[in-house]
Amino acid sequence: MSEVLTRSRESHSRGRTKLMRPRPYVWGAGAVLLLALPFYLDRFWLQAGLFAMAAAIGAIGINLLTGATGQLSMGHAFFLAIGAYGYCVFAGEGEGGLTGLGLPTWIAAALAVGVAGIAGGLFSPIAGRLRGAYLGIATLALIFIGQHVLFNAHDLTGGSNGRDVPPLSVFGITFDDSELVVAAVPFGASEKLWYAGLVLLLGCGLFARGVLRGRPGRAMNAIRDHRIAAGVIGVPVARYRAGVFVLSSMYAGLAGVLLALIFQRTVPDYFGMTLSLEYLAMIVIGGLGSVAGAVAGAAVVSLLPQLLTRYSDALPLVSAPGSGGITPGEASRYLYGAAVVAVVLFLPGGLASIAARRSRPTSGTTPAEEQ
Repeated sequence: MSEVLTRSRESHSRGRTKLMRPRPYVWGAGAVLLLALPFYLDRFWLQAGLFAMAAAIGAIGINLLTGATGQLSMGHAFFLAIGAYGYCVFAGEGEGGLTGLGLPTWIAAALAVGVAGIAGGLFSPIAGRLRGAYLGIATLALIFIGQHVLFNAHDLTGGSNGRDVPPLSVFGITFDDSELVVAAVPFGASEKLWYAGLVLLLGCGLFARGVLRGRPGRAMNAIRDHRIAAGVIGVPVARYRAGVFVLSSMYAGLAGVLLALIFQRTVPDYFGMTLSLEYLAMIVIGGLGSVAGAVAGAAVVSLLPQLLTRYSDALPLVSAPGSGGITPGEASRYLYGAAVVAVVLFLPGGLASIAARRSRPTSGTTPAEEQ
């Protein structure tokens, strides 16, 4: 996997293209469409969109770490689990023998993200000194540690059965299935969470773009491309690598909180190695070092299995789960695995490069400026 990421990153650097900037009315039309969708879509499509939003937040975080700074992480799912279960512990009431502090849910969400960042900070001395496959193996150990804790710390996690997720409550609005009628349309949990997810994704995307376009982004790119040279010109390499690891962990924690609110129940099996590999696939397919690419890649990888499951009866070679043959989950992994290979070979810039205005290279353009 590290070789795939390196090859895609190097090809992207050699073939940089100037991306066209959509006109303001295009952004306006897109915003209106996203705001109107809860009034027309059913629960399946809203939940699919919410999963894509949560995945996009996590993908932006790992793209800052792997795409922009060049640090291979295989443990992203560990920090998503910290966010999801941290929220449950802070917001839960402690019923049924489970630990719960009963804090206001918006405070619990913020604390869960903070705890994910602290966990990343505790690991950051290792992240600041290792690179390449060595860092990938070190972060892979986090997955095994996390799975052991999730299955055995019953008071905190509920064990293999997981634990219920308290609904978020902000400004007097509770994001549960209690109906809130807006323009004669009943709004349940999915409709309410849709707007919360949009706000979170927009804020995370804008913050990441600001980081990449500023001085930190230039330092991160220098560390990725020429680590020794970056240190020679005065970039504190170990400090930047550790800081980006913390920031990526906080993004993952926030994605974990949103996933918990969507699922309404946390399950340890979900936060395994497969999830970490899916996040790596997201940023390769979407485009390394690109915020827009992370969002596009997250949409592809997260929506594909859900669409295959919904339309399995009409698709050849794909059967419903439990009926034998290729399941939608397996088929989706085959497809985005093939997409990773295709991107590395034929589309080095990922899906983000499709929006290029012209194909001639621009030597003065940095990945941070292409966002």
